[in-house]
Amino acid sequence: MAVVYYNQGNYYRAQELFEAILPFYRGSDKAEQLYYYYANCHYEQGDNILASYYFKRFTKNFPNSRYTEECYYMSAYCKSLDSPRYSLDQTNTIDAINELQLFIDIFPQSERVPECQELIATLRLKLEKKMFEIAKLYHKMDDYKAAITSFENMLKTYPGTNYREQILYYLTESYYHYAINSIAVKKKERLQETLEIYDLFVSNYPDSQYKKHAEPITRIQGNY
Repeated sequence: MAVVYYNQGNYYRAQELFEAILPFYRGSDKAEQLYYYYANCHYEQGDNILASYYFKRFTKNFPNSRYTEECYYMSAYCKSLDSPRYSLDQTNTIDAINELQLFIDIFPQSERVPECQELIATLRLKLEKKMFEIAKLYHKMDDYKAAITSFENMLKTYPGTNYREQILYYLTESYYHYAINSIAVKKKERLQETLEIYDLFVSNYPDSQYKKHAEPITRIQGNY
């Protein structure tokens, strides 16, 4: 009846029965198939956390199964589905990226590799956005030292980021405000750093929409 419910798409009833009978089939030739069905029942009901957990357990319990590759993938895929919006804690997103990369490492010839790479790219964009928004928040709060550190770390972590133009603009502003609020003995050095980051910004993005907002900074040259 568990298999009948499963084939009918009644995953809730099937899951209840599989859960009840699995202990009695442990070690038998039916255990592998039943456990696969059980894991998939959680996925089909949208319980991504438990689905990922049971798919992963399947790979450990049945490492030579015909379902092993699929279950490795599904464990990672379910984690990616559980990734929250960028403004929330991204622990699940990082876990999903690691699991997807693990799948690629274990099954480099799998036809699922391109999909895993696409999922990783999407998840990394979420991490980029969170990092960018945190750095912007420091800037908005006038914590320019923290903003500088955050923006520079982002450029190191994501050198090809689509936020690069905005980052260089905000870095220019952050360096400027950090400099003019510095003590006298530090001001000249930090204003020079401001001009250097401004030059980097305009040389990379001479037609930037943000350039007009940053241009007044050039007036500091020669004043200190």
